Amino acid sequence: MSDQPTYIRRWSLEEASGFVTGSGPLDGLSFAIKDNIDLLGVPTTAGDPRRTTPAASSATAVQRLLAAGAAPVGKTNLDQYATGLVGTRSPYGACHSVYSPEHVSGGSSSGSAVAVASGEVDFALGTDTAGSGRVPAAFNGIVGLKPSRGLVPTTGVVPACRSLDCVTVFSRTVRLAAQVLDVMAAYDAADPFSRVVVQRGVPATPVVAVPRGDLGLSVEHRAAWEATVAEAADRFELVEVDVAPFLEAARLLYEGPWVAERQLAFGDVLDDDPAVDPTVRAIVAGAPPATAVDAFRGLHRLAELDRATVPVWDLADALLLPVTPTHPTLAEVAADPVGANSALGRFTNMTNLLDLCAIAFPGRARGDGLPFGVQLLAPAGGDRMLLALVAGWLGEPSPVPEDAAVEAAVEAAVEAAVGEERMVVAVAGAHLAGQPLNADLVARGGTFVERTQTAPDYRMYLVDGPLPRPGLIRAPGSAGRTPAGTGLEVELWSLPTARIGGFLATIAAPLGLGQVELADGRVVTGFICGPDGVDPEREITAHGGWRGWLASR
Repeated sequence: MSDQPTYIRRWSLEEASGFVTGSGPLDGLSFAIKDNIDLLGVPTTAGDPRRTTPAASSATAVQRLLAAGAAPVGKTNLDQYATGLVGTRSPYGACHSVYSPEHVSGGSSSGSAVAVASGEVDFALGTDTAGSGRVPAAFNGIVGLKPSRGLVPTTGVVPACRSLDCVTVFSRTVRLAAQVLDVMAAYDAADPFSRVVVQRGVPATPVVAVPRGDLGLSVEHRAAWEATVAEAADRFELVEVDVAPFLEAARLLYEGPWVAERQLAFGDVLDDDPAVDPTVRAIVAGAPPATAVDAFRGLHRLAELDRATVPVWDLADALLLPVTPTHPTLAEVAADPVGANSALGRFTNMTNLLDLCAIAFPGRARGDGLPFGVQLLAPAGGDRMLLALVAGWLGEPSPVPEDAAVEAAVEAAVEAAVGEERMVVAVAGAHLAGQPLNADLVARGGTFVERTQTAPDYRMYLVDGPLPRPGLIRAPGSAGRTPAGTGLEVELWSLPTARIGGFLATIAAPLGLGQVELADGRVVTGFICGPDGVDPEREITAHGGWRGWLASR
């Protein structure tokens, strides 16, 4: 991979330790950051080498990852100002697919996808306004998660189309993508487009829609698509649907007034300086001025197309589409930079306009050995449902329990509660990050705070219930029962106070909520077990916590 211009700036893992990181569910993992996302002390170029001022703070999403223990190893290459799906519009060089030096990597998050696919990092951040979190994933054989708009804050992200921009995750497994999303997802009052997105549960018998008719795929793509649909038929109930409204909505992104939003974001810097990519300049600065009439005409047509897609969601839980119609070579893009790029957005450009979430993942490989990427899409709030469906398809354990959205309120009610008081809750078992019931915390607006320990005089026991779970009790005079003589591992999560009652109703006896003292003397609300629910023969204190006991099994 030495010929790949993957990074704009890169440093070693040892140097990454100089960044202030916490301790949490992402301990020991490395990640790369698309260089339109701020990292404290490092310039954010957005692919423009004239931008040399170090960032005054990290983007909200990045700060949450640092607090969870992840180590940043570099800022990655991109199509300039996140305008492109090819990975060639950069003064730092054109990236290529890890599968072929002749074929494009996809963009605009080109370097982030390459860094993950080549094994240089565990995961990477990208952005996705038109498909930039999915096209590079498809062209490099990895997972690309595009969350619902507003689920992950965009504070500290150089805007492309600010109302549509999303921070995305590249990883080699669905499980890791879900873990990263759980850390990044949060309401951010500093981001006017941030919102609480209530998550849907996972259906017992998923119904997946597939397009009716010819999609205009290249020969190699068509064969891979047909094989992938056949595989999907073995896993889901399939229904054929008309996707014409989706495809027309996709054309609006660049043929409608939304180009004006890019002009608003960065059009003033697209001058004749050699640092400016000429194709980006032509697309954005060279677009005809959009009038207010044009803007309303576009919004009205989008509303009509959005309404025309409703029958699909009445029939199906998710929609399966190819990510792209073909995989062009670097030479083909050079010969027709605008046309080749436009073709790549045919199945991705509409996603944010129609308020959908999506996850791209490898389908059946093409006959020539290049990867073929497909995507599952769903209305906003289907993020964790899609993660569960794709995990099952790829043979991974589901990162989401089927009842992840138990008793979830309607989105309007949750959003009305934003700004209310929150309280910290200590969790010690199935609600820990990555454990089966963690999604229930997230669905109720929970956000990760930190990993810590109880005071040393707590004990932990296995208790009965629908899932294996621990019971935590305080036993004065019992200090020193863990291997290090310290307390037991717990995680602190912040929950809206108004949702504590509903959360408490999901906790089965003998567990409940009570006061838990932490190792540093703080007292918080946390899971405790009544003494009548303890069986002395089932003590697991010596493992240091629930994860330690699970690892010993």
